[in-house]
Amino acid sequence: MMELGLESLFNLSFVNLAGFIAIAFAILLTAWILKQPRGNKKVSELSDTIYKGAMAFLNSEYKPLSAFVAIMAVILFITPIPNKATLAFISGAFCSALAGNIGMRIATKSNSRAAVAAEKDIGKGLKIGFSSGTVMGMMVVGLALVGLTLLWNFFPDPQIIIGFGFGASSIALFARVGGGIYTKAADMGADLVGKVEEKIPEDDPRNPAVIADNVGDNVGDVAGMGADLFESYAGSIISAIALGFGGIMIASTSITQAEATLYPLLLAAFGVFASIIGTAFVRTGKNPDIGSLHNALNKGVFSSAAIMIIFAYILTDQFLPVIEPFYAVVSGLAAGIAIGLASEYFTENRFKPTQSIAEASQTGPATNIVRGFSVGLSSTLIPVLAVCAAIGLSYHFAGLYGIPIAAVGMLSTLGMTLATDTYGPVNDNAAGIAEMGDMGDEVRTRAEKLDAVGNTTAAIGKGFAIGSAALTSVALFSAYIGTMAEKTGVGMSQFASQFSINEPLVMIGLFLGGLLTFIFSALTMFAVGKGASQMVKEVRRQFKEIPGILKGEEEPDYEKCVEISTNTGLKNMILPGGLAVAVPILIGWLWSPVVLGGVLAGAIVTGLLLAITLANSGGAWDNAKKYIEEGNLGGKGSEAHAAAVTGDTVGDPFKDTSGPSLNILIKLMAMVSLLFVPLFV
Repeated sequence: MMELGLESLFNLSFVNLAGFIAIAFAILLTAWILKQPRGNKKVSELSDTIYKGAMAFLNSEYKPLSAFVAIMAVILFITPIPNKATLAFISGAFCSALAGNIGMRIATKSNSRAAVAAEKDIGKGLKIGFSSGTVMGMMVVGLALVGLTLLWNFFPDPQIIIGFGFGASSIALFARVGGGIYTKAADMGADLVGKVEEKIPEDDPRNPAVIADNVGDNVGDVAGMGADLFESYAGSIISAIALGFGGIMIASTSITQAEATLYPLLLAAFGVFASIIGTAFVRTGKNPDIGSLHNALNKGVFSSAAIMIIFAYILTDQFLPVIEPFYAVVSGLAAGIAIGLASEYFTENRFKPTQSIAEASQTGPATNIVRGFSVGLSSTLIPVLAVCAAIGLSYHFAGLYGIPIAAVGMLSTLGMTLATDTYGPVNDNAAGIAEMGDMGDEVRTRAEKLDAVGNTTAAIGKGFAIGSAALTSVALFSAYIGTMAEKTGVGMSQFASQFSINEPLVMIGLFLGGLLTFIFSALTMFAVGKGASQMVKEVRRQFKEIPGILKGEEEPDYEKCVEISTNTGLKNMILPGGLAVAVPILIGWLWSPVVLGGVLAGAIVTGLLLAITLANSGGAWDNAKKYIEEGNLGGKGSEAHAAAVTGDTVGDPFKDTSGPSLNILIKLMAMVSLLFVPLFV
């Protein structure tokens, strides 16, 4: 175990301080948001209903999650893994759940405030939505840094803090899968009966599933996404610490154990300050259009990245004896931006790919779907090349240690990038509240503009989450190889040589890993389809048995639809979540750590490609529909619009359930494998 000197303790204190500053910044923003006007009684009640529905789901979800955490804590305690890793596991699960809980509370408190603000000034509506997202981003990075530094201060052993990552990963998977199933079962049910069959507008209060749909935006894209990126953020730092713990040779100069383990933590700390500064650049002029609104958010992201590059150079130059790790940081940051821009190009309706889907809608839903899926497949090119470039460059400059450092670099400004992503659900809810609260056509139009920007930022956020997951998973995989080599005493090169594709066991593992991502996606999509079918039947029943609903004379039974989505999400998250944890343990323990290495590699490659395809095709289908709704190609009510609605409905589980869940799957499998190495050997 490493002894921490005074200098190391000082550096850890700085990292801890950065974490608390992030949390304090989030608290100040929360206080400002809650001071903004909520709107009239009807608008406030709609917001409260969404809030209660979201919290009811979370509270229901915590029951099986608490049972899972308790069971896994017992398993960890009785295995050869250090007992203190059990405490770290519980801490990671708690911090991840807390970050998602706080983020969702603020998001559901901000939606009506964003709608009311848009009534006066569209820029103010953006500010409230973005501030709400910033609360989520800062809570994620703040809690992750505080949790990791406190653990490392008392237990400076990588095997222990890996438990923190496992706890975060477990919560992330169940939150993302359960939330994703919830939101898309509600969304599809609302669209299939409301928009397709009854021809009523989106977010029409006559639709019984509309509240469940708005609740789902938060449980999937706020709590789920927050837990997802909390896991990536913590996982990238943990993998860098695990590889750096043994001492690294870079450019013929030895980096000490203390330097190698503290460097990723310090990078993350400086990223907090870069993100806070970047929030000041998110501004709009008077009467901005969609492009200007989107550029305002982009300015914050790019400014944070530029500031982080400066901070990283100064830190590397002053803290390490070599500068090469700085280039690994830059490669990760550049890859993250490239992936985000690629997602924007393939999903934003200002660009040709999405417009081509809208044009294909003129000949029916079949051509819409074929074109949309081809766009999703094509969109894998740039993200995969960006990830490959980041891996190659980071390894070239800083060896195996450079790969997790690139991942830390990509995620260093997470406080900003997550803010732009979770901005989307807030303004999506605001648009719904403007419609249901009869706030007028002008407010609805402004809120829809903010929502359209949110669709793109959500697509960018999903692309970023998937790219960071791939890089983090490769880093964790590298740490798994290094830890296995250390525990078996055979040396890195000798152990790594066992992973040749000439070895049948490795090839078997590759196929099994690839298979697992497809089975996982099938399970999550099946769950969404099953829940959507139940929702469709319930909405049809209410329309049939209570004819006054469509006439606006009677209020629908919203709670029944919320109950259906909740039960569907909770029941169907168990099997895919259990597979992600059980498969690596069983293969590594009962079969072979070499086969497990192949499984991890196969899952990372297929998971990355499949996740990008699903997320971007779904995002493109959604924005193709909105492109037509803006008045293009016949506008609302046209045959092209009907086809686009079908495509959007097909894309719902692609972009919000299966696609985003895959990135957690590959990270969780790698984290479980790394944690349970003592059991395997």
